[in-house]
Amino acid sequence: MNLGFFGLQFSFGLQQANMSPIYSFLGADEASMPLLWLAGPITGLLVQPLVGVLSDRTNSRFGRRAPYFLIGAALCSICLFAMPYSPVLWVAASLLWILDAANNVAMEPYRAYVSDRLDPAQQGAGFLMQSAFTGLAQTLAYLAPTLLVQAGVSADLIDGNGIPEITRIAFLIGAVLSITTIFYSVLRVPELPLDPQDRAHIAGEAFTAGSALRDFAAALRDMPRPMRQLAVAMLFQWFAMFAYWQYIAFALGRSLFATADAGSAAFRQAVLTTGQAGALYNFVAFIAAFAMMPLVRRVGARSVHAGAMLLSGLAMLSLCLVTTRLGLIPAMIGIGIGWASLMGNPYVMLASAIPPARTGVYMGIFNMFIVVPMMIETLVMPLIYRPLLGGDPRNVLLLSGAMMLVAAAATLRVKEGGTGTASAR
Repeated sequence: MNLGFFGLQFSFGLQQANMSPIYSFLGADEASMPLLWLAGPITGLLVQPLVGVLSDRTNSRFGRRAPYFLIGAALCSICLFAMPYSPVLWVAASLLWILDAANNVAMEPYRAYVSDRLDPAQQGAGFLMQSAFTGLAQTLAYLAPTLLVQAGVSADLIDGNGIPEITRIAFLIGAVLSITTIFYSVLRVPELPLDPQDRAHIAGEAFTAGSALRDFAAALRDMPRPMRQLAVAMLFQWFAMFAYWQYIAFALGRSLFATADAGSAAFRQAVLTTGQAGALYNFVAFIAAFAMMPLVRRVGARSVHAGAMLLSGLAMLSLCLVTTRLGLIPAMIGIGIGWASLMGNPYVMLASAIPPARTGVYMGIFNMFIVVPMMIETLVMPLIYRPLLGGDPRNVLLLSGAMMLVAAAATLRVKEGGTGTASAR
């Protein structure tokens, strides 16, 4: 069932590892980098809640959720194929908008599909299994350029726009995986049929833009208390992760290769090293997700998540002291544990607090707790990058680490559990 998540997360891994370098190859300035990443937060904010409402109200012969993640995966594959052929900066930025919209169409219906398919006792394992597939997919996405170099493709083989051939091939692999893995999951694990009461409810209430907005507004009004409390922790942890992805390659370029020149061979080596480091933390996440399953059953998702955010924050802070590739290993272990938890445990905490009939819309709203921090980071970082952070990407990592520590403290305030209704506020 979760194999389709592998294809989705391979796409996200390619974005995290390669979009800042691609923008740099096409002439973007470091300070403006967050603005070029604005596609993800904006499309997530607009698309996911709407798609969540739509999927809750869908009763087609193809299923309730499947039409959305199949359409999203198909669009994602097209954009992944086209991205490394971008001739100028605005083309790459435009493709990222479409790519993120496609991923967002697929993402939350896929999470709702897992929640629909599993009984409450299985949901913790189900969401942590998604986290494991996230770690595995992004390990391979980050590592793909290095594997291609080891297979004989030169890291310095670039096109007329400065984009390396290894980047192009990695994106083509992602285009194939995006559609094939989701299609396989749909064929192998069909959705459960709706019960007669749900079918009658969907058939008896006409869907309009007004009714969708009313559903969305009612869901916001009736949001369970644990979900509201999670929003604070999500603010800090996703601000930190978004900033980390944008600036880690530039930070390692300065720390390990003494370069800030995006056109240099040293910077291309920094990008490769970033991919290797990202592969390591995602592989750690893959292993950690399985290790967390019994821990979550024993001590609860809240405690596990708070501890993971603490480790991740300390790891990000330590990156500024790293001067060798070997020194990256402890930091990536900490970030990997945090990433495994971040992709699973908040959903474990959420699933027990929301009504099953409104899973789609609440999963969409929950994604707003991810994209709003990303939007804030996108707008704030260009303003503070030079005057407050000295134009040094290593200082961005210090800020990210501090925010992860705040997220750990905020997680401890979340009241776990719930009645499964949306009335508790």
